[in-house]
Amino acid sequence: MGEDFRTNIAFQGIPGAYSNMACLAAYPEMTPLPCPTFEDTFMAVTERRAALAMIPIENSIAGRVADIHHLLPKSGLHVIAEHFQGVNHHLLAQRGATLEGITQVHSHIHALAQCRTVIRELGLDARVAADTAGSAAEIASRRDPSQAAIASLLAAEIYDLEVLREKIEDSAHNTTRFVIMAEEPADPDPADGPVITTFVFKVRNIPAALYKALGGFATNGINMLKLESYLEDESFTSAQFYADVEGHPDETALRLALEELGFFSRTVNILGVYAADTYRHRSSSGRE
Repeated sequence: MGEDFRTNIAFQGIPGAYSNMACLAAYPEMTPLPCPTFEDTFMAVTERRAALAMIPIENSIAGRVADIHHLLPKSGLHVIAEHFQGVNHHLLAQRGATLEGITQVHSHIHALAQCRTVIRELGLDARVAADTAGSAAEIASRRDPSQAAIASLLAAEIYDLEVLREKIEDSAHNTTRFVIMAEEPADPDPADGPVITTFVFKVRNIPAALYKALGGFATNGINMLKLESYLEDESFTSAQFYADVEGHPDETALRLALEELGFFSRTVNILGVYAADTYRHRSSSGRE
């Protein structure tokens, strides 16, 4: 066990991934630690190889990150912060390659979908890869000027690729929300600014259970920022819900709402209580 694990922040992917960029943006004083899977990313924290884990939750265009809601409750970690990372896709190729010479482009399926206009304009054959940074690394190793990748500027720097075209995403407001996880929970003071509580729950198998479980949030004036359901198994009968709400559980209104939720639920598991990112205020007020 290294003594410097507290200077590391783990992320899923390889150097140059957007999660890598999020680590550098949110915690520039820490060293990003690449991990092959989300499970490995969580284990890097529990095994004291990293102090924090940077985990993508959802993208403004692609939606929920697959499988992540299943993994969060099982990680044994706590959400202590959130970070919103703008995503700019770039068309990368070998040094000396030209737009006229490329025929194929490789990237993650979401990145390809988010850059349809340029891919169609250039008449490129889109090939799905495991991730964006991995595509950049592969293009760098193949040394074929007809092959291109869609990835970050960080990936271009790491793998010494040429940027043939910058910011090729169809939407100018492509943003990924990350949560930062740690072994010990945070306990922010609501007096210092808006607080978010994230939790998962399962309702009882009775009529109108979800309606009744959520009624306490309405009657107590709690703003629900996110509510999403997902199946727990293959039976298609057992659903779990993920929720983000404004407020601290120690505040009377949210405490009462959670008590009512607990009465109509089989389980309630609070994943974290943390300060809201200032991006939320900038976004709602129309400022970037």
